This record gives sequence, structure tokens and C-alpha cells, in this order.
Amino acid sequence: MKSFTHDGIRIAYHEEGVPDGPAVVFSHGFLMDHEMFSPNVAALRDTFRCITWDQRGFGETGAVANAFSYWDSARDLIALLNHLEVTSASLVGMSQGGFISMRAALLAPERFRAIALISTRSAPDDEQVKASFEGLKEEWASGGAANVAGPLSRLLLGEGYDAADWVAKWHRIGIPHFEHPVDALVHRDDITSRLPEITLDAIVFHGGADIAIDPAFGKALAQGLPACRDFTCVDGAGHTPNLTHPDAVNPALRDFLTRYGWG
Repeated sequence: MKSFTHDGIRIAYHEEGVPDGPAVVFSHGFLMDHEMFSPNVAALRDTFRCITWDQRGFGETGAVANAFSYWDSARDLIALLNHLEVTSASLVGMSQGGFISMRAALLAPERFRAIALISTRSAPDDEQVKASFEGLKEEWASGGAANVAGPLSRLLLGEGYDAADWVAKWHRIGIPHFEHPVDALVHRDDITSRLPEITLDAIVFHGGADIAIDPAFGKALAQGLPACRDFTCVDGAGHTPNLTHPDAVNPALRDFLTRYGWG
């Protein structure tokens, strides 16, 4: 992967597709990396300039020594556009990537044309979910992914999906500084009241069997975005429908980006 430096951090990214096509920036979920969008990029690269990246704490960007927020990560995304000299792009964000994409749209609305959000929400998690992530942080500090990979694969990928490659990635994350991405997730602020400011054309996808973020939150997000064109519930999909059920996501995503991702 290529990389650039922002805020003292080497951030890894990858590009595929039509160099002068409409740019689309894909932002991955917690514990994932840019490869979670491989099935989607494969379906879009004949028309679009597809930009994927690894956020702080994950993938080839890797661990960071200092605490950060999703506002910092949103600024990383905008800095990536600046590095690539991309003046305008569409956003695709899954879960954590949705938190970041929405914040990027709030920070620099003039830089974006459309936004597709997958299995995400605008509000923080409830106290029970926060406590579970605090437990994950403690477990990771003592043994990394060793004792949590199985539950995480079911939470993030659902039953019946071969998670071996992702489990291997989790074992490579390591222990040092894992608390920072967890804290960014647990302590994120509530942007629900600011959804009316995100006036981009939007589409929301959610897995119908998502146990990480209930589909009701996805539906509420779609209702709160003033220019949301559609809410798609993917039957049988868990938290990562774009990865596990790409055939149900790609046609609608392509149609949306074709309609609204130009300009």
C-alpha cells in the first residue's frame, strides 16, 4: 500500500479503478481494514476511482501511540483527499467508517457529493455496549485476540461466514496501544442533532440480522438525514453486509453512486 503522513502518523491507502473517474472514499469498520471493501471495489472500479484506507490502529496504518477521536480520523480522511489532490468525492462508511464519514461531511461539506452509510448510527452506544468494549480492551491487554476472536467473528461477520482471514488479521494487531481505538469508539460524541447539517444525497444499508448495531438505528439514521434516498435492509446479513452479502449491496450502491456521485 501507498502511504502519506498526517498529524505525525503514517496512514496507508490504496487506489483502484478509473484514475479520472468520480472519486469514492471507503472507510472501514472497527477491527477491519481496507480489504473489507474488496467485493465492492471489484464491482465499482470499472467506473469509479476507488480509494480505500486503513484507519488509526488498524491494517497497515497500525497502532498509534496517542489517544485520538473520530474527529481526528475524519481529518485524516480529508488530509488523504488533499494528498491525492481530490477536490470532491463521495463517501462510503461502514460502522466505525460511518462515524468517521459523517464527521468528515460535517467538517468539510464542500468536499463531498454523496454519502453511503452501512451498519452505523449517529448516537453513542448504550452503557451495556460500552462496558462490553471496556471488557474487550482489558482482555486484549492480557492476551490480544486469543480469547475473543470467536465471539468477534460472530458479532462482526455473522454465522456461516469464513472468518479465518480476519481472525488472522486480529492476531497480528498486537497488544500495545489497542486501548486508543477502543476509547475512540466508546467515548465518541453524539452527532444526532447535527444530522440536518449533512445535506448530501445519502443512502443507508443495514444487515437485517445485525447484533452489533440494531437495524432500528440504521432506519433512524436514514430518517434523520435530510437527503436520504433509500434505506436498504439486507435480509440475513449481520454487521458487515457489504462484505458478507455483496450481491445484495453492490447493485444499489452502484446505482446510488451513479446517480449522485458525479459532479
